[in-house]
Amino acid sequence: MQAQAKLFSGTGSVYLAEKIAQQYGQPLGRVSIQRFSDGEIQPTFLESIRGDYVFLIQSTFSPSDNIMELLLMIDAARRASADKIIAVLPYYGYARQDRKDKPRVAIGSKLVANLLTAAGADRVITMDLHAPQIQGYFDIPVDHLDSSAIFIPYIEKLNLENLTFAAPDVGSANRIREIASYFSAEMVICDKHRKRANEISSMVVIGDVTDRNVVLIDDICDTGGTLARAAGLLMDNGATSVRALCTHPVLSGNAYVNIENSVLEELVVCDTLPLKKTSEKIKTLSVAGLFATAIRNAYENKSITSLFIHSQLRNK
Repeated sequence: MQAQAKLFSGTGSVYLAEKIAQQYGQPLGRVSIQRFSDGEIQPTFLESIRGDYVFLIQSTFSPSDNIMELLLMIDAARRASADKIIAVLPYYGYARQDRKDKPRVAIGSKLVANLLTAAGADRVITMDLHAPQIQGYFDIPVDHLDSSAIFIPYIEKLNLENLTFAAPDVGSANRIREIASYFSAEMVICDKHRKRANEISSMVVIGDVTDRNVVLIDDICDTGGTLARAAGLLMDNGATSVRALCTHPVLSGNAYVNIENSVLEELVVCDTLPLKKTSEKIKTLSVAGLFATAIRNAYENKSITSLFIHSQLRNK
């Protein structure tokens, strides 16, 4: 009997998993996530998964229960004799802790990779890691999807003249350069310096944005401080308009206030994380179709190269 593909969701990502399952063409599998009075979590699969490809959809955002829940689901699937266990993390939490940038700190993204592997995951599908080299922390295959497949069609529909792309920091330059190349557009860099996390000490624009419609692109919008400040700086330097596209809407602290009070035309995000509330300036694009295709290709042992921006550049 051929192994079946079965999709299950953790409690934190049901809203997205249901859309992925709909795009895939089958309902989510039945799983019970029991919580005891002391807070312990016990997942139970309510159908046989013996010999099947099991895709477990769960973003590992705060609280840490989401990570623990996913690890326990992986362990339960392994003990239930699943043939392959694929962890689908639309948002990979702790990715910003990717190196030892000061003494005596943890490398959280490496620890999460170790935990997923130790629990029994055979493969990971995720999107827009804060640092692409995190893929190297795994000794199992990682399919690293690119939100450019979502953002490029949206930007094309905007039909903006004098288009310029902006990287919110030097580390994002390579990724922004690829997108700018796709549109044959210019790019600039907003070089920022931090004294502490979530607090910008200074920022300067490297490049000319006079009379340009600027699109800022980043992987994470946390407090919104960087985007708000960058947008204001770009407008002060002569930009006609500024909008931002960010994959993961963490939106913590004063993020909604910062975005609503900024000069941004709009903030476009993906639904890798659930929004805490609505805002007239925030628009959501779904990644469900992209993940459904990646899941199907992983199950059918097909390439996912066509989902990446370099493939679009090559075929343009």
